[in-house]
Amino acid sequence: MATAAAFCSLRIQSEIPTSVPPSATPFLGSTRRLRFPRSSSVPAAPRPAHSGVVAVSSDVVKKKASAPAKSASSDLLITKEEGLMLLEDMYLGRAFEDMCAQMYYRGKMFGFVHLYNGQEAVSTGFIKLLKKEDSVVSTYRDHVHSLSKGVPARQVMAELFGKTTGCVRGQGGSMHMFSKEFGVLGGFAFIGEGIPVATGAAFTSKYRREVLKEADCDHVTVAFFGDGTANNGQFFECLNMAALWKLPIIFVVENNLWAIGMSHLRATSDPAIWKKGPAFGMPGVHVDGMDVLKVRQVAKEAVARARRGDGPTLVECETYRFRGHSLADPDELRDPAEKSHYAARDPITALKKYMIEHKLAGEADFKTIEKKIDEVVEDSVEFADASPHPARSQLLENVFADPKGFGIGPDGKYRCEDPKFTEGTAHV
Repeated sequence: MATAAAFCSLRIQSEIPTSVPPSATPFLGSTRRLRFPRSSSVPAAPRPAHSGVVAVSSDVVKKKASAPAKSASSDLLITKEEGLMLLEDMYLGRAFEDMCAQMYYRGKMFGFVHLYNGQEAVSTGFIKLLKKEDSVVSTYRDHVHSLSKGVPARQVMAELFGKTTGCVRGQGGSMHMFSKEFGVLGGFAFIGEGIPVATGAAFTSKYRREVLKEADCDHVTVAFFGDGTANNGQFFECLNMAALWKLPIIFVVENNLWAIGMSHLRATSDPAIWKKGPAFGMPGVHVDGMDVLKVRQVAKEAVARARRGDGPTLVECETYRFRGHSLADPDELRDPAEKSHYAARDPITALKKYMIEHKLAGEADFKTIEKKIDEVVEDSVEFADASPHPARSQLLENVFADPKGFGIGPDGKYRCEDPKFTEGTAHV
């Protein structure tokens, strides 16, 4: 399997290979090798030439490679300000999720709560490159995507508490974050649901620019989803549509190697998800999702391609969640050695190490960030806890376009206010 971190090298192939040699290298951080079936002795039928780009080069990287040697500072991937911004966002995601676990076990949150610990480099690497007008579509693991996009921690925590001050007024909860103001088009509880929504958002951007002649509309959409979604029909339909119409969208696979309790290596015929991109005529990229600098480098090129009208990109970020599938999952299925392997590659620790080694920041800077974020998270809990619950009259709002005849009776009042309705004896 070609392990392209991939915007770093240009690979334009005239033909996509039909098989992968058994000696293919494993995923960047995997503890076991991928097993590919031995190819049959019958030669494969020739495929027509394909013009799809397998991996797109980064102009920045190419310039660096060809430029004469300079001082060490010229080789830095980030400035001090950028590094601290990335670290702050990742630490916010980590601290917020840790607090969610505490609140869940204290009975402040209900239902299923899926945490993002370990995957922060993906959210930060992509979303911190976006503009406020750009859109993000998430999954049921959506708290941190919302925070990275700018939704205040108070609003996200209040939503988790089911309070009216939440970003969806308490009607969404953990798996359905939404913010029109910040371009978060929803978390989706069922896998694959958000991909068509993201594709539609990207179509809107293209339509506004090319049909309505809004020259300044260069908005892009990022669709996040997991490895368990990559064999879902909606995924393939949207890849085809996005490539056909050159939509400004980036499909980001957060491959944490496990779909609940099913290992990715057991669930798909070819574990290399990024290769599905070239099959539809778009770039496909595999990147180390535990390294925010590598993710950011790939994201820069993908976002730039979408913004200038060159079409979609499929990016597979190999990452790992440090907790179970949800807080109701005891996480007993994964090998302890595998969990330890990835824990040692913590993306927050890795960024700190990079900044120290390159003399961009030190422990004092890190402690300042941690103190600031800890206060933000504590404040979000206090705010959420003190906020009011939604009134019963809000129950059917934003559910039906016109709830009359079901949720609202002939007298104009909500049927849920009728005691007979909840007893099941009311006439409907």
